[in-house]
Amino acid sequence: MISIETLLKKAPYSLTSSEKAELYSTELTRLTRAHYNDCLDYKTILDSMQFDLANDHPAEALPFLPVRMFKDFDLKSIPDDAVHKTMTSSGTTGQSVSKIFLDKATASNQTKVLARIMSDLIGPKRLPMLVIDAKSTVKDRKSFSARGAGILGFSMFGRDVTFALDDNMELDIPTVEAFCAKYAGQDTFLFGFTSIIYQHFIQALQNSKLNINLQAATLLHGGGWKKLEDIAVDNECYKAQLLECAGIGKVHNYYGMVEQTGSIFTECSAGHLHCSIFSDLIIRDKNMLAAPVGETGLVQLVSLLPQSYPGHSILTEDIGVIIGEDDCVCGRKGKHFRILGRAKKAEVRGCSDTYGS
Repeated sequence: MISIETLLKKAPYSLTSSEKAELYSTELTRLTRAHYNDCLDYKTILDSMQFDLANDHPAEALPFLPVRMFKDFDLKSIPDDAVHKTMTSSGTTGQSVSKIFLDKATASNQTKVLARIMSDLIGPKRLPMLVIDAKSTVKDRKSFSARGAGILGFSMFGRDVTFALDDNMELDIPTVEAFCAKYAGQDTFLFGFTSIIYQHFIQALQNSKLNINLQAATLLHGGGWKKLEDIAVDNECYKAQLLECAGIGKVHNYYGMVEQTGSIFTECSAGHLHCSIFSDLIIRDKNMLAAPVGETGLVQLVSLLPQSYPGHSILTEDIGVIIGEDDCVCGRKGKHFRILGRAKKAEVRGCSDTYGS
């Protein structure tokens, strides 16, 4: 068994494909056995499959849970009195939401891993931070929405955390201008959800004709592209508009979900999403077999972090493609990939896609 603490001492994109395959076979099989023993619903599922728990298996051969199961069942491998925090996914009115139960150890590991990944992106120092959202989004710190959890989670890597929107989701121009003036020419960190940034920051700046300069900023965004795809705004167009209206040239998308909080996949300078040493991605073809590099299919996510609930291997409703492994021009090891959209007939959801519905 290798501990998360041991992995935290390694660079987050340092394992080759063969090194990672060996590690994940051992650790994901161990997690599968642990959740089998501690989660009755998970045990029932694996028993119905007659899955062999006696031997270690490669990651692609281990059972996975459809992500919707976390909407229909309270899946946890800990007693109720050990639940430290309950995370919920976003959902429009009438939709059920995923409930993810964390004990203190799992929540702590998620935070530490997120910090390790973020240090690779923005450096080890906490930077002045502008959140492109309203402060009211994070008002409930015991039961987080995916959006609120994202803001609070990433706010740990900032200082002088400032919210760019008021509680009516309108751009707070005096606050943004004051932030820009205070940190003119200094490295800063901006965070928000994809469609909210576009609707309430980019478009608001364009409509106001406000001239701000955030050339030294690094902006991280995520949470879904559905609303922007509907108006024909792709990743390159998004970046171009941020550069034009605010001078922001360092823009990184990220992919992740509340069912595996902490195991995020960030975009490199080449525009590719990357798997860190703490999590991995498998593409499933129409026969649910592991697809080779370059073939599109359903995205399966595996992670070493979920200790308190059986979320270490989940099948999403997203379509993706692995571009390569250990060979990205940015120098990071591991798989790099692209998310192409939602599967047909899949329930549309995302941290920001549900805003305003």
